[in-house]
Amino acid sequence: MILVEPKPKDEILAFLQDERAIFIVACGGCPVGAEVGGEQKVLEMKELLESNGKKITGSALIEFLCNKALVGIHIGRHINELNEADCMLVLSCGVGVQAVANTVDKVAYPAFNTLPMRGVAGVWQSTERCNQCGDCLLYLTGGLCPITLCAKSLLNGPCGGTNNGKCEVDKELDCGWYLIYERLKRIGRLDLLKKYVQPKDFQKYIPSPQLRSSSLWALERRAK
Repeated sequence: MILVEPKPKDEILAFLQDERAIFIVACGGCPVGAEVGGEQKVLEMKELLESNGKKITGSALIEFLCNKALVGIHIGRHINELNEADCMLVLSCGVGVQAVANTVDKVAYPAFNTLPMRGVAGVWQSTERCNQCGDCLLYLTGGLCPITLCAKSLLNGPCGGTNNGKCEVDKELDCGWYLIYERLKRIGRLDLLKKYVQPKDFQKYIPSPQLRSSSLWALERRAK
């Protein structure tokens, strides 16, 4: 299971400041197991946004949001509500946010941060990857993760070695920032590239003492 925690309400309201109509997408898998997701959290988020002047065009709770096939099937049933929305707010791990952004041509804002658990997490195998950085910024990059797509994990654009959309580290790979630019261009949100991203706080990559002492960290722990 991938472990997530809700972003602070002030942060969510800040990055949604210029958005008027919002469609909420939530994962019915890992966030529910971590007790931060599910139908109740969707209702709470809807209440928070509406109380701050936002219009909620609709919502969808989808099992295994990391599976784009399921996302496509379920999200297609809400096409009219999605067309009314300016953006999406996604209650899931970083993989789910990317899967939704890869399915719908609208900005997908993350409502959760994905916490570092170290090692390999059991998720649905697909092209989306999450590095569990603890501070999700996918809404600035069209739902494509620069940490995993860029060989150098650059946060503010490509390096000088990119060539015809290919990575200088491996010319068989697409440049992550080329893909991000093309995605933002397609959905008409190149303005997001003007926002400067601060260097990563690597302390957020370290599991917190509270997490390391919880049952979610390990099923078996030797008592000290």
